[in-house]
Amino acid sequence: MDPLFAIVGFLVGLCVGLTGVGGGALMTPILILVFGLPMTLAVGTDLCFASVTKACGVWFHRRKGNVRWHLVGRLALGSIPATLITVYLLDSLEPDGILETVISYTLSAMLVITSLVLLMKERIQRRVSLKEPERNHWIHQHRDNLLTLLGAMLGVLVTLSSVGAGALTAVILFLLYPRMPVVAVVGTDLAHAVPLAALAGFGHFELGNVDIALLGSLLLGSIPGAAIGSQLGFYLPEHILRRGLAGILLLTGLKFAF
Repeated sequence: MDPLFAIVGFLVGLCVGLTGVGGGALMTPILILVFGLPMTLAVGTDLCFASVTKACGVWFHRRKGNVRWHLVGRLALGSIPATLITVYLLDSLEPDGILETVISYTLSAMLVITSLVLLMKERIQRRVSLKEPERNHWIHQHRDNLLTLLGAMLGVLVTLSSVGAGALTAVILFLLYPRMPVVAVVGTDLAHAVPLAALAGFGHFELGNVDIALLGSLLLGSIPGAAIGSQLGFYLPEHILRRGLAGILLLTGLKFAF
């Protein structure tokens, strides 16, 4: 166990506990830019890291009744097949030498999108709360199918970058199900992120893109970090922390792009 990686895991877990976002969005860039890990190894290890860390949150939300399992099923109906197809395509891309380029550009785009989502989160929530879901009848009637389609999109993007399972899924649920309580959005989001990250992580493991020793060190720090962050979140200004995180993600995404 490397204590330096345990410290990094603790800090990322702390951020996740404080803001609810940042596992993949922070960990993957840190592993690539700070520690110089290959992109494929960083993405694969982080997906396994996220699946274990978020499973702890699902256990808590399930006990509180905050998970809408039928929506988890709808998301998984699209994301699970898309993840399997993407892992297969990753295996075929590797010999061609373009896998790192695909991951780099996808990671850049997802970091920028996630940062914008974090910056606009409050505005999105306010706008959605003012509208009745019945106002757009077509979306209201077909939103379950739309959720499956968007789940497929998430399956592809998360498998390629390890980023977006949290923030983007939450926004999708807010837009399609505006009457859902925020705690239910968070619980449902986490419950879908666990099997998505676990399956994508297993696919990367089969491709040799997971460092088990590194994963253990990261988890050793992240689990207590997330627990402490969840408690500190009651006392610290979450909106300021979220905006700071958004700024970091935006700059990191632009660095990967250019």
